[in-house]
Amino acid sequence: MNRIPIGFLLLLLAGWMSGVYADEGIKPYHILQEVKLSDNGGWDYLKVDADARRLYITHENEVLVLNADTYQMVGKIEGIQGSHGVALAPELGKGFISCGKSGSVVVFDLKTLKKTSEITAQKDADCIVYDSATTQVFTFNGNSANSTAIDAVTGKVVKTFDLGGKPEYAAVDGHGHLFNNLEDKSLVLDIDTQTLEIKHRWPIAPGETPSGMAMDRGNNRLFIGCRNKLVVVMDAKSGKVIQSLPIGDHIDATYFDPSSGTVFNSCGDGTLSVVQENSADNYQVVENAKTELGARTMAFDSKTGHVFLVTAEMGPVPTPTQDNPKPRRKMIPGTFKLLVLGQ
Repeated sequence: MNRIPIGFLLLLLAGWMSGVYADEGIKPYHILQEVKLSDNGGWDYLKVDADARRLYITHENEVLVLNADTYQMVGKIEGIQGSHGVALAPELGKGFISCGKSGSVVVFDLKTLKKTSEITAQKDADCIVYDSATTQVFTFNGNSANSTAIDAVTGKVVKTFDLGGKPEYAAVDGHGHLFNNLEDKSLVLDIDTQTLEIKHRWPIAPGETPSGMAMDRGNNRLFIGCRNKLVVVMDAKSGKVIQSLPIGDHIDATYFDPSSGTVFNSCGDGTLSVVQENSADNYQVVENAKTELGARTMAFDSKTGHVFLVTAEMGPVPTPTQDNPKPRRKMIPGTFKLLVLGQ
């Protein structure tokens, strides 16, 4: 039996995808610009304030703040021990940063970018979201396997409650429901933000090891990016899995754009998986755009339609030692950068 060269198959696939784009009027996503960033440590989540035109990039023990149009640095938020995520409460003029090393939340002024206070949360405070319905900030504390609810107005901790597993990302519906992935249990939690009680625990099979999460509030659909190379669509009212679709490897962030009905999934293998919402119960993968290795976290600018990702070149894996049996690769100096993708 004759084998067809893989290169030829890839050319056929590229031609077929080009035909799909041409037929449906879809323009492929591609890198528009690369911006060099200061690189004195690792990174995690990104956050866009589309109205204020600011892009927040968590970066080791600080948060870089860039102009979302020019990509010039406008400031830094410092005095942080292991920054992970950023949540914004524009109506309060406040921003909140989860700090994994200190197990705390740094509060800052949205206008001045100055740190105003620090609130004790729990060890490994990671994902952070703001619920405008209850004016509460929630941290999801990975290794602590719990969540801390904070009154965003007073800065007081309302409650820390157990989750029964290791949490990853979360989404709020704006009507009193908060949803969270349990990475080690392959479950989604439905949390009442008024009572702070877990109402439901929903399995995400065939998805496994969930990481990213986003929500279509209008259609009550959750999009759950999973590490077994699937994005799962779930009914946020019943917990029923509607559909699952293939995405890239090592997903870390998922975002939904309601204006275009697009679900973005940024993957560490150097791809941005783009899924189109045809209806509340029907979805299709329209593209796996090329990014760069390690570009696994992202933010979306609703004003421009641009996708922001960050990555860097990494050195070889260090030799394991007794004290450090699973060493991580270190960033090559001078390679940390922002990628701006668009159509």
